[in-house]
Amino acid sequence: METSIYFTLSALANELKQNAKPNSFADSIEVGSNLEDVDLSHYHIAIFGVKEERASQNEGCANGMDNIRQHFYQLFPGAYAPSIIDLGDILSGETIQDTYFAVSKVVEECLKNKVIPIIIGGSQDLTHANYMAYQRMEQTVNVLSIDNRFKLGDVEEPLNDENFLSHIIMGQPNMLFNYCNLGYQSYLIDDAQEVLMQELYFDTIRLGQLQKDITLAEPAMRYADILSVDVSSVRFSEFTAHHQPMPNGFYGDEICQLMRYAGISDKVSSLGIYQYNPDFDNRTISASLVAQMLWCFVDGYYSRKQDIPTADKSDYQKFVVPLKNGEYTLVFYKSLKTDRWWIEVPYASAKSKYQRHQVIPCSYEHYKTASSDEMPDIWWKTYQKLS
Repeated sequence: METSIYFTLSALANELKQNAKPNSFADSIEVGSNLEDVDLSHYHIAIFGVKEERASQNEGCANGMDNIRQHFYQLFPGAYAPSIIDLGDILSGETIQDTYFAVSKVVEECLKNKVIPIIIGGSQDLTHANYMAYQRMEQTVNVLSIDNRFKLGDVEEPLNDENFLSHIIMGQPNMLFNYCNLGYQSYLIDDAQEVLMQELYFDTIRLGQLQKDITLAEPAMRYADILSVDVSSVRFSEFTAHHQPMPNGFYGDEICQLMRYAGISDKVSSLGIYQYNPDFDNRTISASLVAQMLWCFVDGYYSRKQDIPTADKSDYQKFVVPLKNGEYTLVFYKSLKTDRWWIEVPYASAKSKYQRHQVIPCSYEHYKTASSDEMPDIWWKTYQKLS
């Protein structure tokens, strides 16, 4: 493994492995004791911690990985044979830029070996380091955050956990195609930020909307490459381990459902869970919730159906819907394997780098909207970005 120099092994992981209950995750997870000789391509998922918090006010969040290991290793996988390696922890570098570089190189190596990296932070500015790996690979990506804010802080300030999205949007070369936020709370958002989201044709779904219908998140998750989770999006009654907990937010079962949607998405290729602070975690209940979130993601991953429409659409039922007296013609596809829906959006041939974004996930509700001679927002926003 080329990036083995960045890791320090977790003594706790080795201890949990030695005392593993039969058939538990501790029994099946490989602990990378000699990473130089590890061939990542032999695994499906690689988990590692990042001990970095210098760009955050959440002092203590760099030290939470072992609490999460303690709980995750004791869980039992479902009816599948997990192929997971725990790489250990990336220590904070001499400078924070050194840490970002290390994280991005590890993610890049994982992606090139078709392994899903799961980053346990540390602070959420590490999302930018995750994105840098795709940037180096010259791959356009969609970023999805589960967060109560947009993290659109002042881009003139150094990268931190409150402005990392601004740095992604403004960075060059820009490989961001779409950003989606799940769970924002309106009273925490400046009106100007909401306007900017609309002007950039990004997707946002309020916490209240998702709590009325959590399935709204499924097509959005199916569209994401990078998933970034700020654990403060979970309400204080369910999750205490943050220096600024919130009275409102997702319930534990809701955040776990979102993680399962991410797991079953054939497109999600990296995951980061950030801001867990063990200093505020009474009896490590919050660490237990993060472990269950990981369980739901992994369980979803092993339920993937390889269900993305490609050139061969023989496994899909096609629906053609004319709109506005024929001014637009919308084409939908419904999977015969999963009953999931997609919508096709035309793009200029000169922008063929966006080809992977031409057929995008949607829901049956979007099809019903089109059938009522109304333009689905998801089609219009994507069309504007492709044009």
